[in-house]
Amino acid sequence: MKFKVDENLPREIAELLRSLGYSADTVEDEGLRGATDPLVVDAARKENRILLTLDKGLGNLVAYPAGTHAGVVLFRPPASGPRSAAAFVKLNLPRVLDLSLSGRVVIVTETKVRVR
Repeated sequence: MKFKVDENLPREIAELLRSLGYSADTVEDEGLRGATDPLVVDAARKENRILLTLDKGLGNLVAYPAGTHAGVVLFRPPASGPRSAAAFVKLNLPRVLDLSLSGRVVIVTETKVRVR
């Protein structure tokens, strides 16, 4: 699997994925920092990369219906801040990596993982 890590997640998430043998880059790597959601989703789609994000707007199935992108994983940590987000993603990443993510929207909360 190939991943693109959104700018709202710490860079260390991409580094963690690479250490696990996955291909991972960041929105910043492509010079897309501050780009609109549609541009970020399109860049990930063109590279067939699953987008990892904290951006609730990317979980909108009307704007980003399943199958129109390579996949979106929306993490919803209970606390805000980069350290909390990084810890939440690291803790919950194993729950996601076993799923079929291609073209799907996956929402990860403390208590459940929803796949659409």
